[in-house]
Amino acid sequence: MPLTDEPLAVELLGRVPYGRIATSLRALPAVAPARHIVSGDGEDDEVLLRMDRRLGYHHACHGTVVAYGADNFNSGADVLWSVQFTGTARLADPTPRELALLGAAPDHLDPVYLRVRPGFVSVHTPHAA
Repeated sequence: MPLTDEPLAVELLGRVPYGRIATSLRALPAVAPARHIVSGDGEDDEVLLRMDRRLGYHHACHGTVVAYGADNFNSGADVLWSVQFTGTARLADPTPRELALLGAAPDHLDPVYLRVRPGFVSVHTPHAA
């Protein structure tokens, strides 16, 4: 059952470091992994994503509505959840504080950053049948 509790969704996103961004690339669906942090003052939260520039997904995402999702399904937690939201992505220059929160990028990554303000947020918790 989806919940539309944006504060809960933002809090849950802060518990996991990675998710997946979905967009359309040459009229086909495309999904790519991204490192994320929640950035903002609690009233105006945004999600900052770090992706690999060499994959080129940031070109397809910039200026368009994207979907982003993250979950704790592989965590071993008793309560599993999934957060999804949509929003318009835009290329971003992270602040020094945001870069520190993201942590060092892996050596193999050529980082590029996108900022998305969550809209149409949902939280799902799967129930045993």
